[in-house]
Amino acid sequence: MLWPMIAIALGFAGLAVLGVLAVRVFVEVRRLARQVGATSERIQRASEDLERAAVPLASRMHEAGRD
Repeated sequence: MLWPMIAIALGFAGLAVLGVLAVRVFVEVRRLARQVGATSERIQRASEDLERAAVPLASRMHEAGRD
């Protein structure tokens, strides 16, 4: 009777450890997703800034080509 009780206790402890690790992974994945979202927004803003900066340069290059 002792061995089945030990096996059940160890099984429960193993499941508890897996549960704790699953929660930690879930929290880290959510944090990573937030960081990826923020980085994506920063890249989009930088791309828009670059596009706005390129328009005057392109028009000057186009005018210089007509000369």
